[in-house]
Amino acid sequence: MGRLFGTDGVRGVANADLTAELALGLSVAAAHVLAEAGTFAGHRPTAVVGRDPRASGEFLEAAVVAGLASAGVDVLRVGVLPTPAVAYLTGALGADLGVMLSASHNAMPDNGIKFFARGGHKLADDLEDRIEAVYDEHRTGAPWDRPTGSGVGRVSDYDQGFDKYVAHLIGVLPNRLDGLKIVLDEAHGAAARVSPEAFTRAGAEIVTIGAEPDGLNINDGCGSTHLDLLKRAVVEHGADLGIAHDGDADRCLAVDADGNEIDGDQILAVIALAMREAGQLRENTVVATVMSNLGFKLAMEAEGVHFVQTAVGDRYVLESMKEHGYALGGEQSGHVIILDHATTGDGTLTGLMLAARVAATGRSLAELAGVMTRLPQVLINVKDVDKSRVSTSADLASAVTEAERELGSTGRVLLRPSGTEPLVRVMVEAADIEQARAVAGRLADVVKSALG
Repeated sequence: MGRLFGTDGVRGVANADLTAELALGLSVAAAHVLAEAGTFAGHRPTAVVGRDPRASGEFLEAAVVAGLASAGVDVLRVGVLPTPAVAYLTGALGADLGVMLSASHNAMPDNGIKFFARGGHKLADDLEDRIEAVYDEHRTGAPWDRPTGSGVGRVSDYDQGFDKYVAHLIGVLPNRLDGLKIVLDEAHGAAARVSPEAFTRAGAEIVTIGAEPDGLNINDGCGSTHLDLLKRAVVEHGADLGIAHDGDADRCLAVDADGNEIDGDQILAVIALAMREAGQLRENTVVATVMSNLGFKLAMEAEGVHFVQTAVGDRYVLESMKEHGYALGGEQSGHVIILDHATTGDGTLTGLMLAARVAATGRSLAELAGVMTRLPQVLINVKDVDKSRVSTSADLASAVTEAERELGSTGRVLLRPSGTEPLVRVMVEAADIEQARAVAGRLADVVKSALG
């Protein structure tokens, strides 16, 4: 059996890769592993379970709840809520475990399971490995030690989760949003109720699109991966800005009043300067991945803000933040982690903070985002090559050195082997788009010839 857990939980096509049996088995295994680790010592364990609106989430939720309760864990079902809401409630309610059923920005046929530890933090890698090993052991026939009688878990609906989470979001805002008109694209996803409620309570006039989930339309031509609808709506309604979430609302992208995209790097830059001004940017440092646009790094340097880079993935951003005590980090894709208020990326919180900065300064989003200039970026996927030799090919190393010499301080080269496919990603940034295309094309040719 290949490894089930990826960088963001277990994902696959619902009822094909991710079956009810798998969801139940992993939940039972998680309960047993956490019990063995001493997480449940001295008390009756509790878990918070939430999901996004996908149709498959209904039967997968039932399977997860059944698995946990059969293992002696009391379950609080919070229903359809964003991933960061489940993480927050896991911590706020003192639960021992949180479970979110979502495949984030993936298309509707997919679904996923993500586990949170006590406090709402991602499970440690070694615990995920142990859960997978225990699941596999029992999948092949080893019997479970099952509680009976009063030892089985009880299941209840926690209807206060929605209001508790929205109150948390409003409570951490630095200022109200009165006077702003904002279009919200909810991706027909988990934030379809939460985000409009939060922005309205904060004082904004809102227009919503993509806020009618039916279980089948999540991420379908809308949300943070499809911004055209939002761009048109912002201009049509004369709004100050637009906010787009993905299916589980752990990310946020934005659109300015003219319909121009504001990506995660720009959002991170705006929030970093706002937090520094408020004395909240610990160590005067922001964390981002190697895929962040070079323009972000140059902007932070110009503003005197330290910039720490990690590997691609919000898990690596979060690890660096927790290890060194940093308060802010994120990705170009819109995952922004404000660690004082959330244990994971929170798209609604990010959008609120971005809008709060616009309201507080009286400056447009375009003006605020202008603190950084995005350098042209070209990405080429070179397929069917031996990606394992990226770091050892002398020809490739020589080509990269020559490209970096040509680009100088206003350009950058990044070669990344894919984690799931036999391909290498060639990314080139330059001050001029034609130069970026030319350099990327030459490097792609070298990758093909050297590694093909």
